[in-house]
Amino acid sequence: MADRSFLDWPFFDDSHRALADGLEQWCQANLSHHHDEADIDGECRTLVRKLGEAGWLRYCVPAAYGGVHDQLDVRSLALIRETLARHSGLADFAFAMQGLGSGTITLLGTEAQKQAYLPAVARGEKIAAFALTEPASGSDVASMETTAEVDGDGYRVNGAKTYISNGGIADYYVLFARTGEAPGARGISALLVDADNPGLAIADRIQVIAPHPLATLEFTDMRLSADALIGESGRGFAAAMATLDIFRTTVGAAALGFARRALDEATARVRIRRLGAGTLADNPITQSKLAEMVLDVETSALLIYRAAWLRDVKGQRNTREAALAKLHATDSAQSVIDKAVQLFGGLGVTVGVPVESLYREVRALRIYEGASEVQKVVIARQHLADSAA
Repeated sequence: MADRSFLDWPFFDDSHRALADGLEQWCQANLSHHHDEADIDGECRTLVRKLGEAGWLRYCVPAAYGGVHDQLDVRSLALIRETLARHSGLADFAFAMQGLGSGTITLLGTEAQKQAYLPAVARGEKIAAFALTEPASGSDVASMETTAEVDGDGYRVNGAKTYISNGGIADYYVLFARTGEAPGARGISALLVDADNPGLAIADRIQVIAPHPLATLEFTDMRLSADALIGESGRGFAAAMATLDIFRTTVGAAALGFARRALDEATARVRIRRLGAGTLADNPITQSKLAEMVLDVETSALLIYRAAWLRDVKGQRNTREAALAKLHATDSAQSVIDKAVQLFGGLGVTVGVPVESLYREVRALRIYEGASEVQKVVIARQHLADSAA
């Protein structure tokens, strides 16, 4: 059992502790660390349905649309992602994408858009996706090339998106495209696209080291009505960043869940692995590695739940704190899991052993929703601005 003493920290209230307890019990009864990688689409559809039926997806939308809290509660989202990731990386993915793929609608959507999509997301009846990355632009969102030109009373969309999570199984996509109000970031808009919209095609399904539904999308003279626009025209970059500000902290929480599982697995292993007259746990080098792993887990947790608390309780924009949390938690989780694999020896790189799948699962977290290098730029720029002030 992973350490849960952090739930007593002042960042949380009793509702968060009850959430953590209830979800832990549900995960133990319903989730497995192993999935059928030959049918990852089917596995994800099943997980979305199960998460919806159990009520966990209600934390992804506001109470007015079937959710739990009046506004998205980042501490709850982070606790859920940490717990799910500790039990099943794919379950964490399924939950996270329901939140990320509906977050822009929650923040900026019209009442009609919210009513049409958010309740179904909460019930697990619509699978959501967030279409931002392009073949020639990843971290540099402002240089995207997909266009949504005004055409009569709507838009005509042309271009491509790639590495889109839930690509190929999503019921709808929140699409970011250039509408041309101004150069760069000021000429991008957010648009709602149903998966069966004519002109949208799944050009390629992408295979990665930890299987998830990923695809390249192509748009060829795709028509959208004017009411597909989310928020203001030309404000899509700000919409994307506002959405990521909420969910970036939770990426760190998922990494923390992976790290906690790796620490638990390694601790159990070294207690029984014989070394001379004792066990691997008696060895000072092993103890040094465990101490470093514990330190990384604890500091990640502090950064993650501070960032979430600032957003939820203080009502502050937490771009800097979320960047710190994501950067440290994802980078340190990679280190924790690598140490766990080393402590397992040959068994650690054997397919089917939890630390082997964790080793594959954690790598993408240092790239998506802002690579580690981007987080360093965000942190440094904010530090310099604060110093100048």
